Amino acid sequence: MTARRILPTRIVWPSAGPSVGRGVGIVYLSGRRASHVPYLDHVALEFPDLRIVAGHIGFPWVFEMISLATKYPNVYIDTSAYKVRRYPRDLVDYLCAHGRKKVLFGSNHPAWPAKECLEDFETLDLDAETEELFLYKNAEGVFSLQG
Repeated sequence: MTARRILPTRIVWPSAGPSVGRGVGIVYLSGRRASHVPYLDHVALEFPDLRIVAGHIGFPWVFEMISLATKYPNVYIDTSAYKVRRYPRDLVDYLCAHGRKKVLFGSNHPAWPAKECLEDFETLDLDAETEELFLYKNAEGVFSLQG
């Protein structure tokens, strides 16, 4: 399984189409002006079989990102470029409730190694199953990494 990192605009739709059905996920660099989260709505709608992971929590559009991950079964959120202590409260609440199968841990290696990003992890107060889903099982499923 491979993943492509692209911006969610119509310009990149040709990259999304060939990825469907080939086991290739798309990791969108969300949260920047050029990759405004609402663009993902169009991509998720147009390509319902494409697994989409929105990086960087989608900040500052966290609420919109949570809404899209809730609306579409093929849309996920990763926490890359964020340390646990910087996770927005809305994301933590989503992770602890109905979004526990939709949020993937991500670091920003090598700038922020995983160990550094996971400092204060216990403050999330996740149950054992949600912890496994968040740290690795969700990624295994999304990127077809199971042995």
